[in-house]
Amino acid sequence: MMNRLLHTPEGVRDIYNEEYRIRQKLMEQMMTNISSYGYESIATPTFEFFDVFGKDIGTNPSKNLYKFFDREGNTLVLRPDFTPSVARAASKYFSDEKKPIRLSYAGNVFLNTPGYQGRLHESTQLGAEFIGDDSLDADSEMIAMACSCLISAGLKDFKISIGHASIFGGLVAAASFNEDEIDELKELILNKNFFGVEEFIQKKSLSEELKTLFLLLKRFYSAPEEWAQMIEAAQNYPMIRDALFYLEKLNDLLKVYGVDSYVSYEMGLLSPYRYYTGVIFSGYTYGSGEPIIKGGRYDRLLKNFGKDVPAIGFAVFVESLQLAIDRQKIAISTERQMNVILYKKDDRKKAITVAKRYRDYGKIVLLRRITDSETKEQLIKEYAAYDVEVVEGE
Repeated sequence: MMNRLLHTPEGVRDIYNEEYRIRQKLMEQMMTNISSYGYESIATPTFEFFDVFGKDIGTNPSKNLYKFFDREGNTLVLRPDFTPSVARAASKYFSDEKKPIRLSYAGNVFLNTPGYQGRLHESTQLGAEFIGDDSLDADSEMIAMACSCLISAGLKDFKISIGHASIFGGLVAAASFNEDEIDELKELILNKNFFGVEEFIQKKSLSEELKTLFLLLKRFYSAPEEWAQMIEAAQNYPMIRDALFYLEKLNDLLKVYGVDSYVSYEMGLLSPYRYYTGVIFSGYTYGSGEPIIKGGRYDRLLKNFGKDVPAIGFAVFVESLQLAIDRQKIAISTERQMNVILYKKDDRKKAITVAKRYRDYGKIVLLRRITDSETKEQLIKEYAAYDVEVVEGE
């Protein structure tokens, strides 16, 4: 029984010492970066009413949520995702706000995913939401800020892959696919099973032009010049064509921000979250098998909470980012200048007074009593890496 008490449940873990200090430093650097764009911090509850994350909102499946009941019988959910929480809060506290709202957050989220996936059930996210602006300016600011967050964390080699929800939406609308067909195709694309996508499309009675567009979903492009074939094939499909032209304009603004070298374009990029409506993006780097950042436009989400305004946001997956930084051997300085005050029992009052004076000046002070079985020489050697002071007598 005692041995079991020392272990954590599946999907959660302890974080301490250097790993924790690195995480705190990374988050501090990224939050400072987001703040420099004029974003205000918000903290939402760890648990909310079930409907905030229900099927109509388009977030995670109910089976993946941690659900429980309060004393009144309401179904509550541990927060699986920050975006609906922030959308709810913005709708409540900024209901009459006419100008755009910029909010940032950091905290833990909870997902009861199957154990075989090897993912943590409790993880840390940090991110931002730009609410009340559906312009190209908002989209470019959000993607540029996502890039600058990763740069501030120390990453040099990463890519933000950008897509648009209207490309897939326009394709399935033009093909007149039913809901089951859309779900099947979406699952194939989310799993990057493009052989399956090709087989699925070839079985359908579609024009060659439309088949060509579907098969171009698996392509990655480093710049708009490379998708001329797709624009030509999309001339008869305004929804798809307009999305491609929009991405061209977006790329022009990202050049001005100086982050265009960090982006690529993925026409088949999708999200399992159904609330995305426009630009979608995900960030990747080597050393992590999972995305380190995800985001996109969700213009209809806030309507569920009574504030019908557009929005765009992103979340950094801190565990994935920290794993990549560790594997890339990027040095994150967490050095703390610590003073160690050694004292014997009879000198404790003087030692406490000295420590208090140092702390009042902002210094970190570790008080260490010399026991009867130790000598000050032993402890001075043990704490050789720090500034050591021995307090003796009056």
